[in-house]
Amino acid sequence: MGVNSRVVFDQDVAAPDVAAARGLGRHLGLSGRLFLLTVAFVAVIEVLVYVPTVANYRRMWLSDRIAAAQVAALVLDAAPDQRVSESLAQRLLAGVGARAIVVQGNGTRRLLSDESVPDAVSDHIDLREEDLIESIRGVARTLMADGTRPIRVIGHGRDGFDLVEILIDCLPVRDAVTAFAIRLALSSLAIAAAVAGLIFLVLQRAIVRPVRRLVHNITEFAQDPEASDGVIVPSRRTDEIGHAEVALAQMEAALARELREKRHLADLGLSVSKINDELRNLLTTAQLLSDRLDGVADPLVQRVAPRLVATLDRAIRFCEETLAYGRATERNPNRRLVPLAPIIAEQADLSGRERDSDIVIREICPNGLRICVDPDQFSRALANIVRNAVQALAPPGPGYEAMTRTDPTITIEARRTGTGAGTMVLISDNGPGLPARAREHLFSPFKGASRSGGTGLGLAIASELIQLNGGTLSLDETPVGTRFRIVIPDPVG
Repeated sequence: MGVNSRVVFDQDVAAPDVAAARGLGRHLGLSGRLFLLTVAFVAVIEVLVYVPTVANYRRMWLSDRIAAAQVAALVLDAAPDQRVSESLAQRLLAGVGARAIVVQGNGTRRLLSDESVPDAVSDHIDLREEDLIESIRGVARTLMADGTRPIRVIGHGRDGFDLVEILIDCLPVRDAVTAFAIRLALSSLAIAAAVAGLIFLVLQRAIVRPVRRLVHNITEFAQDPEASDGVIVPSRRTDEIGHAEVALAQMEAALARELREKRHLADLGLSVSKINDELRNLLTTAQLLSDRLDGVADPLVQRVAPRLVATLDRAIRFCEETLAYGRATERNPNRRLVPLAPIIAEQADLSGRERDSDIVIREICPNGLRICVDPDQFSRALANIVRNAVQALAPPGPGYEAMTRTDPTITIEARRTGTGAGTMVLISDNGPGLPARAREHLFSPFKGASRSGGTGLGLAIASELIQLNGGTLSLDETPVGTRFRIVIPDPVG
């Protein structure tokens, strides 16, 4: 019962500590939390060692009394007629600290006692059968026992005795165990404090300080990420923290370099935007002036004027596309299941073909096929790809004379993917195909142009719109012409 009461008391004390630790956790840093954990772990270890040590001390104290009783029994056995005087008996009992001593051996039982031996005892202890668990329970019984009644203790005998039994007062045992427990608790606390302090200092130096250095560097770097001196200098550590320092240094260096490049590009883009806007105005004026050349009857003017107008048109479109790409920020798509056939059908009108163009646009789409996209963004993406195909097929494009098919054709075909997890749209043409230079940076702005005067923005914008809708845009390898593949996955759930 004493053990159970002690366990409940420990739990009642621990509950507020845990709640307080959770409340303080918001205000304590890594160092404070590490200190509390260290103290808690050391305290648990001390408790696990403390209780068995006290139990062992009680057992050894009682064993010493049994050993002293055996010496007294030898004196009694050596006395004439195995009788001693009353004064000697009192001295032997006082030396043992017992009220009575009983020894048993050779079939005889001998008693050495005073006249105040009580009939009832508060506890019965048999050291011959007591194990560790029983010793721990015995400590609780000793501390909770009635101090007015003695304790009966039995131990192994020797020197011809089978067993030795003593009757001792409870108060001396309790006082001895209590005094030892207090001394052990004080020494354990001192050792625990020293060990916890050493562990804390080691962990503080090995972990907390390097982590603080990382946090401080990240904070300083965030304030001015473009500063080259803000990059952390890795230490010579070879553990995980050393690896983290190296990775952080590489990331900060790359980020600082990237930010500097982005800033330079932003400044350059602002200047180009201003120049481009002025250039577009000048080109528009030049285009209006060139329109007056249509009424001039000079043969040379009639031959040069169309080329001049076409060149001005391309220059104006280049300016408009560049400005549009630099200013546009695509909104988040509103994806929903919509019929695909109407989106494909409107591409013929959005393709930018001339009225007298002989380019044929074929549409292949099963009835009822639906696709999960933002219809406006998906239509724009398809239109950009189709316009690129129209421009590649329109004469006088590079390699146009080498086309194997006499009828320039663009095919837009839609169907379910082979895995049944999405919808696939193929846009193919029988044109001259893409040169190797254009394939290297096909979806990069200003780099993937395959024709003279192109900006390379059409496919870049199409790729961005397809990715916003959760799909992929890729180029297929084909023996003739060009074929782009769009895959849009089905909605989840």
